[in-house]
Formats: sequence, C-alpha cells, structure tokens
Amino acid sequence: MFIEPRVGNRHNAPRRGWIEVVCGSMFSGKTEELIRRLTRARIARQRVEIFKPAIDTRYHAEDVVSHNAARIRSTPVAIASEILLLAAGSDVVGIDEGQFFDSSLVNVCEQLANNGIRVIVAGLDMDYLGRPFGPIPALLATAEYVTKVHAVCVCCGEIASYSYRIAASASQVLLGETDLYEARCRPCFLEGMQAKEPTPEARPAAAH
Repeated sequence: MFIEPRVGNRHNAPRRGWIEVVCGSMFSGKTEELIRRLTRARIARQRVEIFKPAIDTRYHAEDVVSHNAARIRSTPVAIASEILLLAAGSDVVGIDEGQFFDSSLVNVCEQLANNGIRVIVAGLDMDYLGRPFGPIPALLATAEYVTKVHAVCVCCGEIASYSYRIAASASQVLLGETDLYEARCRPCFLEGMQAKEPTPEARPAAAH
C-alpha cells in the first residue's frame, strides 16, 4: 500500500519537491491510482496541474480517464518540455501515460521536483515485448517513491505484470484496449510469445 508522503505547510516552510512513479502493465490501475492521488491533493487545496501526451485520445481528447471510467481534466501536450511552462505555480503535477514521452521527460520531472513541486507520473514500465518502455525505467531510478501495481492474468487468474498484444503489429506504440491487449502473468506471457514464433517450416529458407 502506498503511504502518502507528509506535506508540510506550504505557507510556513520551504517547498520540498519529489517524484513518484506508478507503473505496471495495462489494466493494472495505474491511471486510477494517479487520479486518486491528485484528487486527494485537490481536497487539500493544493494547486494541481495534470498532463497527458496529445497522442492519447482513446477515451477523451483532454480528460485523463481510467479503465473503470474515473476521470480528471488534463492538458494534452505534444512534448514533455511544454509541461515546464504550463506547470508554473503548481504544488502538484500529474503526468499520465509517461511512456509515450521521449527521454526529456526525466529532466522535466527533475526540474519540477527541484523547484519544490510534487511530481506523480503513471506509465507502462514494459512494452508489448516485455522490454523497458520509454523514459519510465529512468524515472524509476530517480524517483523517491515507486509503486508497481498489478493486473489479473486473463489466462490463469494469477498476478499479471505483462501487457500481451493480441493484435498483429510490430509497432512499439499501438493505442488500444482489450481489443488489442491482455494482461498476463510471466508464464502465460512467455507461452503466448512462443506461440507467435514461426515454426521451422514457416521460416524463409536461407539464401545460398
């Protein structure tokens, strides 16, 4: 369980910033947890700004929306550097789908935290091949707080930490939901990946 960091009285003490990362597979509740933390910050009358990559329009062009339909208004940005300008004067900055930004997101989060802002980033830690995804691994290394959430494997019901792609596409970025992805545990993910490998008979013959 994530314990909310203690936040001092921002009117009587120097502002202290830090980075929190919520990561995991698809359908693990990353965005839901992000929304929960941001909502609590707003209840505490903190100045909150939320951002998401402009390419993510699956549920809404502007709102950050979780799979269970929880939502919060956000500002879509094309590149991470835009966040620095738009987040001026904030106490808390939330960033959803962090894996879709380039590596500059790490420096942006560092600058925000150094300026006394609490930064909360949610994103996939692995892509559909089980490889580290975008800037999330570097953020995990630099964050003060890391929370890895899990889904339920659709094949066996165990804890799932992999996003298995059921669509035939080799693109690392492919926006989709249950029509394109399944949450799977390690054994079921490996089984599915092995099933996708061509048999010796199907492989093209080597040139002589």
